Amino acid sequence: MSTAIRSSLLALVPNAPAAPAHGRPTTALERALADQQALTAVERFSRSHDADALPAQAKYYRDLLPASPPGPGQQYAFEVDLDSCTGCKACVTGCHNLNGLDDGEVWRTVGLLHGGTAQMPAQQTVTTACHHCVEPACLAGCPVKAYEKDPVTGIVKHLDDQCIGCQYCVFMCPYDAPKFSPSRGIVRKCDMCSDRLSHGEAPACVQSCPNEAIRISVVDRAEAIQAAEANAFLPGAPGPADTLPTTVYKTARALPRNMLPADFYSVSPEHAHPPLVVMLTLTQLSVGAFILGLIARLIMGSAALRAVEIGNAIGALAFGMVAMGASTLHLGRPRYAFRAFLGLRTSWLSREIIAFSAFAGLTAAFAATYFVPLPFALGRLRPGLGAGAAGAGVLGVFCSVMVYAATKRAHWRGALTGLKFGLTSVVLGAAAVIAISLVSSVLLGQRSAAPPPFLHTGAYHWLAGTLVVAAGIKLVAEAAVFLHLRDRHHSVGKRLALLMRGDLGRVAAARFLCGIAGGLVLPALGFALAGSGQATLALAVAAFVLVLAGEFCERYLFFAAAPASRMPGGIG
Repeated sequence: MSTAIRSSLLALVPNAPAAPAHGRPTTALERALADQQALTAVERFSRSHDADALPAQAKYYRDLLPASPPGPGQQYAFEVDLDSCTGCKACVTGCHNLNGLDDGEVWRTVGLLHGGTAQMPAQQTVTTACHHCVEPACLAGCPVKAYEKDPVTGIVKHLDDQCIGCQYCVFMCPYDAPKFSPSRGIVRKCDMCSDRLSHGEAPACVQSCPNEAIRISVVDRAEAIQAAEANAFLPGAPGPADTLPTTVYKTARALPRNMLPADFYSVSPEHAHPPLVVMLTLTQLSVGAFILGLIARLIMGSAALRAVEIGNAIGALAFGMVAMGASTLHLGRPRYAFRAFLGLRTSWLSREIIAFSAFAGLTAAFAATYFVPLPFALGRLRPGLGAGAAGAGVLGVFCSVMVYAATKRAHWRGALTGLKFGLTSVVLGAAAVIAISLVSSVLLGQRSAAPPPFLHTGAYHWLAGTLVVAAGIKLVAEAAVFLHLRDRHHSVGKRLALLMRGDLGRVAAARFLCGIAGGLVLPALGFALAGSGQATLALAVAAFVLVLAGEFCERYLFFAAAPASRMPGGIG
């Protein structure tokens, strides 16, 4: 080995012996070592970079980056060559490692499309990540403004420090790009490795792909809008019309028209979000009980018992407060829940929170008027507070409907969700007012063995009839989903029915059994035994418990049986 080569190698060894302390270095080895010690780390890196030694992959990905930044009306976008993608998942590994993701956390996935005929089958692997949409739904739906779209690059970034972990962006994104990190209590997503990209370094997925199937390109937003209007995106993917994704999928082949995701026919339960189940059910119970309690008071007129009025007001308030407390359990970082008001202009979730907060405050003020002696003039505030609380409650339930209708998912469309949430308010409200009124009149109004006076009022009969009719309509509407089992195509309704008959069969059975018993059978027995106060009271309480259990099951199915919106997946 020559002295020059030996010197070059020794110069790269960090623990090589230092140059002799006496005099100037004379041999090549001594001069190389002395030169190494004289150079700073920055200078050594600069020499290596000038010699095209770092980064080693630059010559491979340099052509996969745009020559210039986006101009007016343009933005960065992923461009995927489907003909070069082999499904090796090197992009998934590179993204995971270079971004330091948690175990099980993925920002880029690889799915599979298949179709064709038995004689000419076809399949296509697809790599996908955040599409950095022109109109990102995650940004519009976030209640705390934890997203921003860079005005120059068009990259949609998530602001981790601002996030409260409500996960609403996960519902809003039709492509399943945002991912919730339980360990951090926040959502995270692909930002196109914007820091690397700003320094001329390729994103992790681009750099790691061995076939150069992924590149960064500059696209015109107007062209992305036109492509979305023509539904030119990717077979088997959610439609692009709502968010206008910018990812460009290219292929020189003509893909068969029947290309479908490999997991298209697989059905499995989704995450049920128990805190949201409790929150939605109890807020609708609270609103329904408060409004129906006011109506019952009007029906009874002068025969109304103060104890019944107080019981209904406090009961509605108590259920509402429990619901709001349960909602914080869904947050990854509940201590920052106060930020949820920031998205009022664009987020239905912010509007829902504000509406129910107003409802709780007005309901509390309404209930307080029964305990705080007020002058005659101020005593007139009670009807106004009641009307204001009822209006805020209705607005809150409407916002709850829109929270899910805004996701544009077929199974959460506004008409269907509005019917479910509205009837839940009526069913639970009627059952609660009956039970609370009977208990209040017995415990606070009349302690004798005679039937409670409430049983002989028109309010009781009206509430019981309302409960039976509303429960019957709701049960029939929910059971109608099983008609989709006869669908020839694999519709959303058929997926729901298959889950409710299969993996979620026990929950569905419990829902209908509780709904029939509590909403139909026991109220009918209550009519028959109206002469017996104790029996009617027991039936009313049992009916309320069963109806509430049935509605919890229904709301569980609302989430668990609903197929999520996502990009094409794999075989499993």
